[in-house]
Amino acid sequence: MQTSVSTIRATPLVAKTAAPRTQARRTHQVVRAEYLGSATNQIMILSTTLPLVAGRFGLAPTANKNASAGLKLSERSSGLVSNDPAGLTAADVLALGAFGHAIGVGIVLGLKGIGSL
Repeated sequence: MQTSVSTIRATPLVAKTAAPRTQARRTHQVVRAEYLGSATNQIMILSTTLPLVAGRFGLAPTANKNASAGLKLSERSSGLVSNDPAGLTAADVLALGAFGHAIGVGIVLGLKGIGSL
């Protein structure tokens, strides 16, 4: 029995000539930082800062200060440790910051919806 061995030949790659490149037109890019001082940015800064300040100075409920039915704040140990003199914990900062963002988004979308922003 005779076996045939076939050889694999590599086909030469023919280099395709590239089409001549045209010079790309360069345009100037202008960077405008409209967002930094915009009304939207100011609303978001203010609406995030106010809950954080209220929590820091004891005007809003936090992990260690619960609100009763009469909205009186009472001290309670939650087990969360903080080095902040007012007792504001990382969970409080995240919760109050998220609450402020939710308020800010509502204000911005409401004002955009009525066409005032």
